[in-house]
Amino acid sequence: MPSAQETAPDRTAEDGRPPSRLRQLAAASVGNAVEWYDWYAYSFLAAYFAEQIFPKSSGNSLVPLLSSFAVFAVGFFMRPVGGLVMGAVADRRGRRSALTLTILLMGGGSLLVALTPTYASAGVLAPVVLVIARLVQGLSVGGEFAASTTFLVESAGPGRRGLFSSFQYVSTSIGQLLASGVAALLAGQLTDRQMGQWGWRVAFLVGAVLSLLGLWIRRGAQETRSAERQAERPGLFEALRRYPRQSLLICGITVGGTIAYYTWTTYLPTYAQVNAGFDKGDSLTVGTLSLAFFAVLQPLGGLLSDRIGRKPLLLGFSLGFAVLAVPLLHLVSDAWISLLLVQCAGMVLLTGYTAIAAAVNAEVFPARVRAAGIGFPYSLTVAVFGGTAPYVGTWFQQAGNAGLFPWYVAVLCLVSFAVYLALPETARQPLEK
Repeated sequence: MPSAQETAPDRTAEDGRPPSRLRQLAAASVGNAVEWYDWYAYSFLAAYFAEQIFPKSSGNSLVPLLSSFAVFAVGFFMRPVGGLVMGAVADRRGRRSALTLTILLMGGGSLLVALTPTYASAGVLAPVVLVIARLVQGLSVGGEFAASTTFLVESAGPGRRGLFSSFQYVSTSIGQLLASGVAALLAGQLTDRQMGQWGWRVAFLVGAVLSLLGLWIRRGAQETRSAERQAERPGLFEALRRYPRQSLLICGITVGGTIAYYTWTTYLPTYAQVNAGFDKGDSLTVGTLSLAFFAVLQPLGGLLSDRIGRKPLLLGFSLGFAVLAVPLLHLVSDAWISLLLVQCAGMVLLTGYTAIAAAVNAEVFPARVRAAGIGFPYSLTVAVFGGTAPYVGTWFQQAGNAGLFPWYVAVLCLVSFAVYLALPETARQPLEK
């Protein structure tokens, strides 16, 4: 772990006043909300535009190939690249510069999705445009976490890093809920034909407008990198080269959290449908309710970590999932209340990780390479273990071994438990800026 230095006094805005912590918090959080709005809007609305962009009978073998490439490139390639490149921008040019760039990329990607032509009008150009849009969005996703995590934690006041950290997942939940609401509103007001023709584009135009709002908020934020760091220009791979142990530590910290998060927030409704015959509509309702509950829990978890430390929450989360993941997932039945209770119970445990993940990650690296140091190993671990959770679960089910997936989750959480045991407590140590 890098040695901590006493932080410098809060820097002041151009007019001599100290930066507003509320404005700093909003600036860090807004991009994360927009990012997850775009991600979930795509998931919710893909059924309406998929055949327009990737027709089943196009007569062109490139179309399904490009469809597969889009999923692969965005989910598994661009997030780590974004974490590395945008993290380096944050370390070299400042956190605010990186945040401005990532939200512009988000808005541009969302606008490009909205303007994607149909296959009937543009041929193979249509899926190519969509692939490019998703590559841009994937780049911004990885970069946003690196820059916003660093900016968020560095903006916190004394003894409040855990609280500020918790808004990383508060904003994530807001973005998910907003996407669900916009998709439901459009689907409720328009016919299926209208949704397929143009309705789905409206949701992505909303995402582009939200990015502009986020850009305005971020323009008023203050740089958190100290004046002493302004002249530093760390290399692209400096964090990996000089701090390999810390890079591996980020992977170990993240692996249990990402598999639990994606399982409980993304895959659980599908798991309930496939393994327990749960109604699809009811599973979406349960998911929305549990997500709102999850958002409320985050600041409570962050505040608790500022009082008692990070390690108790991390150990409680990882050991809880290692012991309870299997029985909890086996409790899922076709009863509405069973899925709600299982999902909310998992959310309580998960808060021990999500509420403080940003703070824990930021406390691992020195300020010089903090953003890139966090961004690449975190995004790579999420891509390998979190993003593939639904596919691994489906693969186990298709192989006739659906009961192995809960054990897979438990084992990865046990790996993180071992890492957390070795972590020093950093809650009360000053953060180098």
